[in-house]
Amino acid sequence: MHHATPLSHRGQPVVYRSMLFVPGDRPDRFQTALAAGAGAVCIDLEDAVAPDRKDVARAAVSQFLEQERDAGPDIIIRLNEPDSDEWRADVSAVSVNRPDALMIPKVKTEEGVKWVADVFGGGLRLLPLIETAQGLDNVTWIASATPAVSALVFGGFDLALELGAVPEWDSLLYARSRVVHAAALNRIAAMDMPSRDIDQPEALREEADRARRMGFTGKTAIHPAQIPVIEAVFTPSAEQVDWARRVVEAAKGSRQGAVMVDGKMVDRPIAEAARRILVAAGESATP
Repeated sequence: MHHATPLSHRGQPVVYRSMLFVPGDRPDRFQTALAAGAGAVCIDLEDAVAPDRKDVARAAVSQFLEQERDAGPDIIIRLNEPDSDEWRADVSAVSVNRPDALMIPKVKTEEGVKWVADVFGGGLRLLPLIETAQGLDNVTWIASATPAVSALVFGGFDLALELGAVPEWDSLLYARSRVVHAAALNRIAAMDMPSRDIDQPEALREEADRARRMGFTGKTAIHPAQIPVIEAVFTPSAEQVDWARRVVEAAKGSRQGAVMVDGKMVDRPIAEAARRILVAAGESATP
């Protein structure tokens, strides 16, 4: 039983504004996904691959990871459910040539995350998918299970199915809030669920903006056409970045609790918000 709140144990998190899923058994789509402009590409060995295509997908992923890659988006592999036969085959496929990170589905407990970290022996970032009722209940502890956890990914469709809920904004508001809370408490990133609105960019933009305002640091995608919209929503504007630079600079030069910027008082929470804008823009924001 837990008796204390987990402490924040990270510095600046690895933040992806967008992450594009691509089926592992479709290597013909890998290069298209890499060129879509996403911060990360997640090659999926789980839900996007039919049971009789798992071996084909693993072979394709293994071959892909053997290749030399130029600078580009991070490569994440979504494995099958831990400790299953499919999982064990997945581990063999990614053990020699490792991706940048692993996405772990159906995470339920912090012990499960620690076990995965032990299997891979450290040095590999982990992204737990929060998509079960038990995982949502334990999300704070999952986020703090190991320093290898660099982001939480909200799996709203599977979670809605388990809860008997409709996968819409209002019905998943509580679940989304818990994921953001756990990520913020542990100073890691939080990725929102993908949208099924492929041909409705305005609907996607509205959902992504809601997620951003709630505290998500990025959003996953299931189609390359969604990436420009998501990137635009989660990228600070030039005006925001300019303001943030001036706030951070003013805060550095002051020993007082608050400083004046543009005729307005800026205290510690505002200065911290400015630093986060610079991080989101890809700039250093060291206090």
